[in-house]
Amino acid sequence: MTENKSPFPFSREQSPQRGFAGMIKRFCDFAATLLILILFSWLVVILAVSIRVRMGSPILFRQRRPGWRERIFTLYKFRTMTEERDAGGNLLPDQDRLTRLGKLLRNLSLDELPQLFNVVKGDLSLVGPRPLLIEYLDRYQTEQRRRHLVRPGITGWAQIHGRNAITWEHKFEYDVYYVDHWSLWLDLKILVITVYKVLKREGISQPGEATMEKFKGDQSN
Repeated sequence: MTENKSPFPFSREQSPQRGFAGMIKRFCDFAATLLILILFSWLVVILAVSIRVRMGSPILFRQRRPGWRERIFTLYKFRTMTEERDAGGNLLPDQDRLTRLGKLLRNLSLDELPQLFNVVKGDLSLVGPRPLLIEYLDRYQTEQRRRHLVRPGITGWAQIHGRNAITWEHKFEYDVYYVDHWSLWLDLKILVITVYKVLKREGISQPGEATMEKFKGDQSN
């Protein structure tokens, strides 16, 4: 897997979360996340044990993702898929490897709980554009790369407007909108709506996909 070699084309000063505003957001993230971890530590333990019993090790899924200013970090999630392979040794499609327990975790967004540790570390925010795959970096248009002017999040403006059921074009439009209109009030609004969306189980995946199809870049030409 290669990482994007072109320098990030935007300066720190172009981030809406620079300076004091960024410090306040980081403090809110840290304090709220510690509280959530304390209140739901029992659930994290139960889910970890269930995954170990049902699917074996590892319990966590780890993957390198680009974060703030496209810096690479390791993202944590609960594992939801097996490592089943075909006769040629290739991994089966995601939807074939997704277990019943894994599907339940995804439906309730419980597979995201380990990302709270990413928030504590400072890799993620509670709210921001979702961190995508490293391989997508070279496929972004310059405007789409503006999504990395803020720290990525567990939930975001795109998640409450369709999550994985919307097109890539709309997803990036929502991400850039968040960058341009960010405020602590917007974060609070997104968090409240996220709870509602999770309970309704909306936008979990696109038809025929475990989540959504891969981003192939600008297909207009």
